[in-house]
Amino acid sequence: MENRGKEKELSQDEVAVDAIKHALKALRKRHLLEEGAHAPAIVALSKPFIYQGSEWKDKAENLEVELQQCYRAQARLSEQLVVEVAECRASKALVQEKEAIINDIQNELTKTRDECLQLKVIVEEKTKALELVMSENQELKAQLQEMTVKAKNIEAENKMLIDRWMLQKMQEAEHLNEANALYQDFKDQLKASGIAQLARQQVDGVVRQSEEGAQYYGESTVPNTCKHRIHAHEGGCAAILFEYNSGNLISGGHDRAVKMWDTNTGSLTRTLYGCVGSVLDLAITHDNRSIIAASSSNNLCVWDVNSGRIRHTLTGHMDKVCSVDVSKISSRHVASAAYDRTIKVWDLQKGYCINTIIFHSNCNALCFSTDGQTICSGHVDGNLRLWDIQTGKLLSEVAAHSLAITSISLSRNGSVVLTSGRDNLHNLFDMRSLEVCGTLRANGNRVASNWSRSCISADDNYVAAGSTDGSVHIWSILTAEIVSTLKEHTASVLSCSWSGLGKPLASSDKSGIVYTWT
Repeated sequence: MENRGKEKELSQDEVAVDAIKHALKALRKRHLLEEGAHAPAIVALSKPFIYQGSEWKDKAENLEVELQQCYRAQARLSEQLVVEVAECRASKALVQEKEAIINDIQNELTKTRDECLQLKVIVEEKTKALELVMSENQELKAQLQEMTVKAKNIEAENKMLIDRWMLQKMQEAEHLNEANALYQDFKDQLKASGIAQLARQQVDGVVRQSEEGAQYYGESTVPNTCKHRIHAHEGGCAAILFEYNSGNLISGGHDRAVKMWDTNTGSLTRTLYGCVGSVLDLAITHDNRSIIAASSSNNLCVWDVNSGRIRHTLTGHMDKVCSVDVSKISSRHVASAAYDRTIKVWDLQKGYCINTIIFHSNCNALCFSTDGQTICSGHVDGNLRLWDIQTGKLLSEVAAHSLAITSISLSRNGSVVLTSGRDNLHNLFDMRSLEVCGTLRANGNRVASNWSRSCISADDNYVAAGSTDGSVHIWSILTAEIVSTLKEHTASVLSCSWSGLGKPLASSDKSGIVYTWT
């Protein structure tokens, strides 16, 4: 026990010694470190004081130089800072402007997007509408194809029916020609027996009026005074005509109307409508009951004067119809000429063509002979031709003018035919021999158009014709001299017509004005 106590005491002493030794070592180490830290100061203190002052002076000077350099650098940096601040402010203002522009652009972009959306909606609607229209167009095309096929079939059937109809009409025309031949033989026999008047009262079994009034006419006087100025039509008046044994005037113009006038008062008495083209020529039956108009619409219109309604529309010409006339014997037969190089003869009672004459030169004017068996025609080539109405054969021809014939008028006794031409001459021909029996001309007289109409007075003593300068010249047939020149028109004169009563004379011009002269 004692040994153990002694061993405990020895161990505690050793630990204390070791701790002291360790503390001494730490103190020594700390002392060495402090000596190393204070060594520069000890060295400096060990140097002389003068030496240390010069060294500090050099350092002070160096530091002053460095301080000045720092001041200069600071000044430069201050200047740069001012510039940078100014540039920064300018950049900030520019940025603000750019931001404002960007905001405007964004607003515009928003508006544009909205408009684009609206346009997109509209485009979609239009696209749908277009698709609908295209589908309808396809349906219409299909319907059109079906209708075209049907039309072709109907056209073929129509052509077949027309051929059959034409064959039937040709047969009827042959029967009619035979009846006309029988009538002619019967008429010749009656003439030989001295009862020609009775023969005139029956045509193809149809009793008609004797037309005795057509035998009377008044002695014509030379007109020199304007009685009436009538604004008859808009766009020109190419055709005028007096009723038989009457002072009533009929006019047709470019406005597609046919008008009737009382020349005693100059007033309009009736207007006939229904023509779909310009009126180029007029004719009237001897009983004054029917008016026929040749039209630029390739057909002829026939009106009933009493009712004012269209009685027939005669179709068959392929170009404008420029001339028309009614037979001097019967009001049943009408002849027309068109620019399709044909002359057609029509049955006015039945309303269809009974004969067609084809020739290479277009006909500008025509008229019936007094016996109703011959047609006189004036052509573009300047020739006057005579045709047989029944056979359609050319009987004779003569070179009447060097240029186109524009007008043909037959004298009341039927022995002389007057032709006017674009060569500004007015020739009188003997109907039997087709020899020239007179030529009428005047200085300054110029024919206005291919359908300028001249006329012969009711007593066959005078000729009247218009000119492009607006004058109307009157010639004496006996002396071939001008007996009067009428000057009131301000436009080219297109047509002249003399009343069967001897007066008045009427003239029309390109401005649609009609003058009556006494």
